[in-house]
Amino acid sequence: MRRPVNIASPKGRLGVLTPGMGAVSTTFMAGVELVRRGESAPVGSLTQLGTIRLGKRTEGRTPKINEFVPLAKLDDIVFGGWDVFPDDAYQAASKAGVLEAKDLSKVQKFLKTIKPMKAAFDQHYVKNLSGPNVKRAKNKFELAEQLREDIRNFKKKSKADRLVMVWCGSTEIFLKPEAVHKDLKSFQKGMRANDPAIAPSMLYAYAAISEGVPFANGAPNLTVDIPALEEYAKAKEVPIGGKDFKTGQTLMKTILAPGFKARMLGLNGWFSTNILGNRDGEVLDDPGSFKTKEESKLGALEYILQPSLYPNLYGKIHHKVRINYYPPRGDNKEGWDNIDIFGWLGYPMQIKVDFLCRDSILAAPIVLDLALFFDLAKRAGMRGIQEWLSFYFKSPMCAKELYPEHDLFIQSMKLKNTLRWIMGEDLITHLGAEYYD
Repeated sequence: MRRPVNIASPKGRLGVLTPGMGAVSTTFMAGVELVRRGESAPVGSLTQLGTIRLGKRTEGRTPKINEFVPLAKLDDIVFGGWDVFPDDAYQAASKAGVLEAKDLSKVQKFLKTIKPMKAAFDQHYVKNLSGPNVKRAKNKFELAEQLREDIRNFKKKSKADRLVMVWCGSTEIFLKPEAVHKDLKSFQKGMRANDPAIAPSMLYAYAAISEGVPFANGAPNLTVDIPALEEYAKAKEVPIGGKDFKTGQTLMKTILAPGFKARMLGLNGWFSTNILGNRDGEVLDDPGSFKTKEESKLGALEYILQPSLYPNLYGKIHHKVRINYYPPRGDNKEGWDNIDIFGWLGYPMQIKVDFLCRDSILAAPIVLDLALFFDLAKRAGMRGIQEWLSFYFKSPMCAKELYPEHDLFIQSMKLKNTLRWIMGEDLITHLGAEYYD
């Protein structure tokens, strides 16, 4: 990837478009408005609270990230999106039940102004979801063209200078790359022929890239992770990335597993189960959608632990993942892990983790950071897969000749070094040998 020479100013409005206006996106929208009114704090957001070390430790240069790189300001963000339900953002947030009434009441008037556009949706790809606010067209190409028109209309109506799109919709059924995904010509032909290998999320990605809008995929869907759209994004000079917001249980895995590997502690098995009762839980109650999520959740351990390099420690791991739809839990997901490790002389030990998390509370700052960083990437002339933002994803996209990096700490270093690289600062290696010469 070529180093940016000039970074365009973030002046003007940044429109953030979210396919899906459910729990995650409305928590994000409400949260941004509460923060910019001074009613709350952006906890969990690297762009708002994070710092970055520059130069040697002895220099004492540690600015906030949003003071170091030219990011859009929260006051300049405007919101839009699509959903299968016609509820405005306030109604959707109230039904999602993530935020308490005392917080929603402060931004009720604002949220009521955000109404979803009709969604490009097909229940074949999300079996346990249906709604009336859906587009009609004779084929998928026409649906994509309608989405493009939505993007243009939103930009004009909202007076946005720039746009980004962050997928906050449901998990689709499991799909693998097929011949229709190999190049843009095949993909466009497939859209016109209503090829079943082209899911609705791919139409949003295609529409975004066509309009020069960066696209981040917050679900484990195949979506933009296909050759046709990767090459299209490069040709259109559009940043893309994904997949699947790294929030609860997988976040814990990418924190714990690197620790085991760093200490050369062995692993016999890792059993993970989840209970959640939000719309996501209902969608994942379908085996097809669960398969997509399962693939996303299972991948992290293998890449972090590298069993081919350490067969005696990690070559025979029993890794199981379960997700159970349990309506009383709502958005407050519980992730329970039983981890069987072994240490010196092979003696066994166990670790139990019970993470009582709030799924959308963890996801909302990710949406904000991705929107701001993808906008930065676009203004810096970066294009195609943004692997430096793997920090935020369960199944990070990368160049096809590489393996994805899942270690949260390596991902964090990569993200901050990329920011240093963009701004012409020295990269940090943490060697520090010069202090002891």
